[in-house]
Amino acid sequence: MAEGLRERKKRQTKQYISDVATGLFLERGFDAVTVAEIAEAADVSVNTVYNYFPAKEDLFLDRAAGVTDRLARWVRGRDEGESAARAVLRELRAEVEAVSPRIGLFTGYAPFMRVIEDAPALRSRLWAVGQEVQAALEQALREETGAPADDPLPGLMSGQIGWVHATVMAAVGREMLAGRAPREVSREVLDLLDEIEDVLSEKVLNYAVRGAQ
Repeated sequence: MAEGLRERKKRQTKQYISDVATGLFLERGFDAVTVAEIAEAADVSVNTVYNYFPAKEDLFLDRAAGVTDRLARWVRGRDEGESAARAVLRELRAEVEAVSPRIGLFTGYAPFMRVIEDAPALRSRLWAVGQEVQAALEQALREETGAPADDPLPGLMSGQIGWVHATVMAAVGREMLAGRAPREVSREVLDLLDEIEDVLSEKVLNYAVRGAQ
């Protein structure tokens, strides 16, 4: 279905407000900038800002909503004969090998991470996003395996698989914040993924194999 003019204008306005806010946060820090200042800089009302972004944190982490189902999507899209954990490992390797900005492998990521490091509210929001990612993954595992609601295994497995993703993202963030080159970090994180796979038990690596009887 094609995007209508009204929807496109709303999307463009939302993106513009977010871009203005991000520029101010990068320049002055998250806590030093008010929503009123963002509204003035974007030439909109404060109410308009809140209509698009319910909380100030949403202005900086506006793309977080798009990652909450990332692991669940990877698991649901796993290949025939592939387990949930191996699907996530495969997808992460592909992102790292491609030096993908989607996981923070780009030159401008360090200033972005510095804003988060300096703002407890943003760190708390990222923690909450991580919980949403794991909850979505657990639900996907229950649906994919047919596990009943009282079966603890999908929750345990989502914790293990979620740890894989969180460890990779933390490593990328830490090294990029230190001013490392994206391609150098990519090579090191690929080695880290090999070590992570070695650490995971066979039970985790062979859980929820697509097509298994």
